[in-house]
Amino acid sequence: GGDHTITYPILQALAAKHGPVGLVHVDAHTDTGEAALGEQIYHGSPFRRCLQEGLLDRGRVVQIGIRGSSYDPDPHKYCRQQGFRVVPAEECWMKSLEPLMREVREQMGDKPMYISFDIDGLDPAYAPGTGTPEIAGLTPAQALEIIRGCKGLNIVGCDLVEVAPMYDVSGNTALLGANLLFEMLCVLPGVKTL
Repeated sequence: GGDHTITYPILQALAAKHGPVGLVHVDAHTDTGEAALGEQIYHGSPFRRCLQEGLLDRGRVVQIGIRGSSYDPDPHKYCRQQGFRVVPAEECWMKSLEPLMREVREQMGDKPMYISFDIDGLDPAYAPGTGTPEIAGLTPAQALEIIRGCKGLNIVGCDLVEVAPMYDVSGNTALLGANLLFEMLCVLPGVKTL
């Protein structure tokens, strides 16, 4: 729950303990905006603030499911310039993400990393209860492939953000969010599963 701003202080605390961390970031948006309504800290800017403070290991940041409208002809340029791997949603359409996650596992290595999952990374057909829905997103099965693909990595924390139950009277977004959090708990180091 909460908006994506909550990831910023979490990563401040984790970086104070572990140094810059890797990041698997699932989202419709890169969340590297400069400012909104004159504010530099908002739900669309946490990863720019994290970069500015040296909280992220730039070569170990992967953003998956990125899509949506933009005012820029090359909306992911900033992220690529920082060394991030950006995986647009269209590169994920109609296929398993297991091969991608094998590459991500290799990229993350055994150093500390964090999972940040914005529910709007999923298509609003599955998760309409969010503030900034974007069409043509990931499926729940792909979300499970991403999370389960992180098993065995040195995960030092995780979050699931941007669930807004009042925008989904069916309750499906909250159900999906709760299940994805459960899956994240299951891939934490030392957790034994059947």
